[in-house]
Amino acid sequence: MSTLPPAPEKPRYVRDMFARIAPRYDLLNRLMTGGQDVRWRREVIQRARLAPGHRLLDIGAGTGDLAREALRQQPAARVVAADFTLPMMRVGRQRAGHAALTWLAADALRLPFADGTFDAVVSGFLLRNVADVLQALREQHRVLRPGGRVVILETTPPPAGLVGALVRLHFRWVIPLLGRLIAGDAQAYRYLPASSERFLTAAQLAAHLAAAGFRRIGYRKRMLGTVAIHWAEK
Repeated sequence: MSTLPPAPEKPRYVRDMFARIAPRYDLLNRLMTGGQDVRWRREVIQRARLAPGHRLLDIGAGTGDLAREALRQQPAARVVAADFTLPMMRVGRQRAGHAALTWLAADALRLPFADGTFDAVVSGFLLRNVADVLQALREQHRVLRPGGRVVILETTPPPAGLVGALVRLHFRWVIPLLGRLIAGDAQAYRYLPASSERFLTAAQLAAHLAAAGFRRIGYRKRMLGTVAIHWAEK
């Protein structure tokens, strides 16, 4: 099992790691999830309940998959794709539809937006990579207007029993092998499964949402209980 970086070193570690794997990140996501991540992102945007003219923030946007899905579902939305790893955003800006997005470098723990700026905030596989989950959620709460929605796509630790054992085998051996063969970076693809195994459970993340001030909180698990989609309102 990979050793995770201590909290003070985590931002630099994560930024450097995603910079290295940016060109192959989306391809490996498709392979590791059997293409299910596309369906999960579609559900995230559906749960954001966008209307024409709504402002949406995709924080930890990476290459902008969620942001582009938002415009596919609601072309009249105003979408900001923000991340602190510039190489990931550079990859996203090479793809079709990038010009309709506003791209911005931003730290999830110190968002550069005024209170109540957005109607919805979404993220995909962001929170397990931040140094302070509660602070990240408080920032998302702050930049939402009253009644605005947050929707989070995130991993959750594998369940107990045989299914969990098989998932851990996949995490610890198959994913690093794919990372080495396709991205040339086994280290990054040891960190990513380890960060998933040691992240909050879905129930714990729901409790963090409540602590950050959200209400009407819910979640659904996907992919044998290893992924969860959370939603809540300000």
